[in-house]
Amino acid sequence: MHVDDGESTARGRWRLGLPWWGVLGLAALGLPRAVAHDLGLVGPAVNAVLVFGPVLVWIAVAVLGRLQRPFAALLAVGLVYGLLLAVAHQVLWMQGFAGDPPTLGGELAGVLPPAAESGVLRAAAFVSSVATGALVGAVSGAAAWLLSRLLPQRPR
Repeated sequence: MHVDDGESTARGRWRLGLPWWGVLGLAALGLPRAVAHDLGLVGPAVNAVLVFGPVLVWIAVAVLGRLQRPFAALLAVGLVYGLLLAVAHQVLWMQGFAGDPPTLGGELAGVLPPAAESGVLRAAAFVSSVATGALVGAVSGAAAWLLSRLLPQRPR
């Protein structure tokens, strides 16, 4: 029997259990923390809420929504979050460092022209942000997967 999987949105929902806009919406929940952090707008207590709140929402959506593949879904959310985080940090680069961006140190200090040095540091920060998002997605996906296995299944 041939099953028509339709357009990419249907395919994406079938594979992840979330539509693309759900992945993007969940990932965007983490943006306020990146902006607030880079601009120094909040203290430790609010920052903690902005760090853990979105991740708890991700896990709740995966578990309560009974996603078939919570790990894959939240890994995708984490990757998109990492990309959004990377872009936010690039846009707010100077503000995030209070106008004094980092420089290479040690044996690399002063070796590269300033523009190249800035490019290397910005590229490293971009990769780091995406890796952080992927790690947060993987950990939250693993937690959601485990919780979904431990909680009793509701009849559909």
